Amino acid sequence: MTHDLVATLRPLLTAEASAEAHASGAEQGDLEQAVWLRLLEHLEADGPPRDPHDWLRSAVRSEARRSRRTTHFEQPYAVEPVDDPGRDPEHLALAAARRRALRDAVRRLPGRCPRLLEALLSPKDLTYREIAGELGISQGSLGPERSRCLGCLRRLLTPEIATREPWG
Repeated sequence: MTHDLVATLRPLLTAEASAEAHASGAEQGDLEQAVWLRLLEHLEADGPPRDPHDWLRSAVRSEARRSRRTTHFEQPYAVEPVDDPGRDPEHLALAAARRRALRDAVRRLPGRCPRLLEALLSPKDLTYREIAGELGISQGSLGPERSRCLGCLRRLLTPEIATREPWG
């Protein structure tokens, strides 16, 4: 009897769990496992449900709601370095090297370009008005000047970042 019930409910559970998992952000396998466990508990306590299909739909929705609630309130203990590839020592060193190379290239630019690009790269997040005031140029000429400087920087960096051999 239990085996027949499980065989009958399996396709419906798969379909319901798939739909609810997608909508709730839960894992489909987790929902299915929770509903099978709930079914076993129900069979032990009350026997088979009167209408297994309705019971299953209700159980899947209930487990999806529970999963959404617990996920909302759960907080990770800590992020391990392996979990965050951007924070491992190799990536941090490469990012620092790229920033140094960019700053070195900016300093080699002609005219007002080094000051303009340093202002644009500033952690202060200056507005165009503040940058124009700092450089003593009109705010309207800042865009064309920035474009010209970025073109110079692109030409300066192209030989450094271009591949030396074909296919990398």
